[in-house]
Amino acid sequence: MIYFTELENLPVFDVGGEYLGRLEDLCVDPSQNSLRIASYLVRTLRKNILCIAYWQVQSISVRSIQTSVPQHDIQCYAPDESLLRLKKDVLDQQIIDVNNRKVERVNDVELDIQPADGRTDLRVVGVSVGLAGAARRLLQGLVAKHVIRALTARLPSKTIPWEFVNLIEADPARRVKLRISYDRLARLHPADIAGILEELSRDEQKAVIEGLDDETAAQALSKIPTHMQAALLESIDTEKAADIVEEMPPDEAADVLQELPPETSAELLAGMEKEEAQEVQGLLGFEEKTAGALMTTEFIVLGEAATVEGAIEALRNFEGPLESVYQLYLVNEAGVLTGTVPLARILLAQADTPLKSLALDELISVVAHADQKSVVDLFHKYNLVALPVVDESGRLLGVVTADDVLEVVVKRD
Repeated sequence: MIYFTELENLPVFDVGGEYLGRLEDLCVDPSQNSLRIASYLVRTLRKNILCIAYWQVQSISVRSIQTSVPQHDIQCYAPDESLLRLKKDVLDQQIIDVNNRKVERVNDVELDIQPADGRTDLRVVGVSVGLAGAARRLLQGLVAKHVIRALTARLPSKTIPWEFVNLIEADPARRVKLRISYDRLARLHPADIAGILEELSRDEQKAVIEGLDDETAAQALSKIPTHMQAALLESIDTEKAADIVEEMPPDEAADVLQELPPETSAELLAGMEKEEAQEVQGLLGFEEKTAGALMTTEFIVLGEAATVEGAIEALRNFEGPLESVYQLYLVNEAGVLTGTVPLARILLAQADTPLKSLALDELISVVAHADQKSVVDLFHKYNLVALPVVDESGRLLGVVTADDVLEVVVKRD
């Protein structure tokens, strides 16, 4: 095991022992091998930068690096944005530890020296984010390397395996070129991603959101405060923002669009699919802090003559959030709410059972213009998991779910 801080500024010699310069940086090519050091950048006495390929390195130690080729076979460095440079791009940068679901700052990089067919390879093992790594950085060049090792061995050390690291690159174009995968991050719970987002700067938040697929980004955004959602959506490409809003539940999409300037909201709505945009626009028509503004339009509604078999089929085809299927709703030909059927009753009944026979005895609903306090009071009084919202004529408009009410209560407290 060797650290980047121990390799930095090491003298480098060619196969004949001629001095080339000192090690400036190490590069990884993520598109070829995300673990192996692909090239070694060496600053010469004339301040030129040489680029030594991994297959040209014969030996590596804490004292020097020696190549297997003469100087005239080594090329000068040409800037290449596809390469990931440890000093330039990793040290002192914030990274996402996807294993522990948190943001850390890199103090050092751990490497492994491995023999390979008569030459020597360096492989990235992990990043050091603990006090020991910080101390190595501070002491390097001031005292002997073996003394630094002895001193830092007594300090708390924390290493994140390279495979658990997601680099945060604030320039989306560069991140794409580096082909840094966000697959591991996307597999975290949206609440964990949201927690990570809240620890980052705006540029870093933007980079992370733009690196996620639209559905995952929408789920993560829904877990952070609405004003932060709006600021993030406003900072990214309009087309990407519209795709993310399209994946959000209609009520949450309406909430965040209300936080945005009218012209931005209009642009995002124009970029959404027509059906989803119309749902959100319908919710934008309700006053803030009313049942209509709280409700979602994603729920399952069936005619009064429907049976359990029809309900099961509707459940299979439903693509909305799970919290919207605790109950199914029955309406007459005029769209007037006539019954609420708990999911548990449906699952326990025979396929040909009429849903109307499974409906709750008492039909509880709220009008769209009712204030949030009335909604919260109804949830508390009747121990509800969902509450249908109707217009003055009793026509079903939407449903308020328990998670939305919980958010209201938390904000109010």
